[in-house]
Amino acid sequence: MYENYYGFKERPFQLSPDPRFFFASNHHQRALSYLQYGLDQGEGFIVITGPIGTGKTTIARNLLNNISDSDIVAAQLVTTKLEPLELLELVAAEFKIDIGGNNKAEVLQAIEQFLIGLNQQGKRALLLVDEAQNLPAESVEELRMLSNFQLDNKPLIQSFLLGQEELKGIIQAPNMEQFRQRIIASAHLQPLSVEEVEQYIIHRLSQAGCEKENIFNEDCFDLIHQKTQGVPRKINIFVDRLLLFGFLEELQEISLDAINEVADEMGIELTGSLNSQVGLSQPSNQVVVNSTENVENIKNVLREVEEILESTIKEKIKMTRYVDKLLKQKNRQYAQANTSIESRDN
Repeated sequence: MYENYYGFKERPFQLSPDPRFFFASNHHQRALSYLQYGLDQGEGFIVITGPIGTGKTTIARNLLNNISDSDIVAAQLVTTKLEPLELLELVAAEFKIDIGGNNKAEVLQAIEQFLIGLNQQGKRALLLVDEAQNLPAESVEELRMLSNFQLDNKPLIQSFLLGQEELKGIIQAPNMEQFRQRIIASAHLQPLSVEEVEQYIIHRLSQAGCEKENIFNEDCFDLIHQKTQGVPRKINIFVDRLLLFGFLEELQEISLDAINEVADEMGIELTGSLNSQVGLSQPSNQVVVNSTENVENIKNVLREVEEILESTIKEKIKMTRYVDKLLKQKNRQYAQANTSIESRDN
């Protein structure tokens, strides 16, 4: 909607991960370097963690997009709330392995034969597991068992795990010692600094073909950082809304007032902390849920609700703004028509 107004070839702040828009902050570059190091080693696990929206999936997509080694056959799992057998079946499906049967022994045998076949072709398998914090501990252990598939003392499959901060708790459990010993590198993504927020926005504008200069005042980046906490996904949502607002209000330059007004409109969409350090007092009659599984289920439901609310509110505001702009245009046209009639009458 606003692309032509600001001279973009496409929307610069889409939510879906796109390797073309990858921005390598210090933390992201370190994580990508660890992933590349893991590829070069050809064994063990690489673990990348970080808060929601900090770019873990984007890093995975960037890695897959830039793999130039034709000897690597890669697959990515994005649905990970799976029991061990379900996980193995999904691994087989992603690698397009015909498992023949539906019991665990047959699935494992089919996967092993596929991996041996790759090895005989001079190739190896790479498995990227996104949202790995949703994996039960037993399924994480199953990934470790897959890493035991070897031929001539060479691993036949390598796995990268990307997940939210809860993944660290799973890996640090006492019964995960053997898995921890297989981790050859790990990194934790952090939100962007003020300087990185500015670089991130300018980078994405440039990738979208922006030819205009100074769409944002220099002071804007500090305020955008405050409103989004430096989280890339929130930056995408917020700046996309800012540009829409600028188009509807016919602004050539985004000001601090525009940022504050859009932030007020978005309200709940930018709330929520990035970690659990912010304490909230509980009412005396509040039920405390002790089950780890129940807590995880509640978190997943809340994340889904948040995504639905973000999408719904975003579309409603877009439509409201669009209708408002049309009304303004009609009013201007009506006023100009009346002026022309009055001029002719005089």
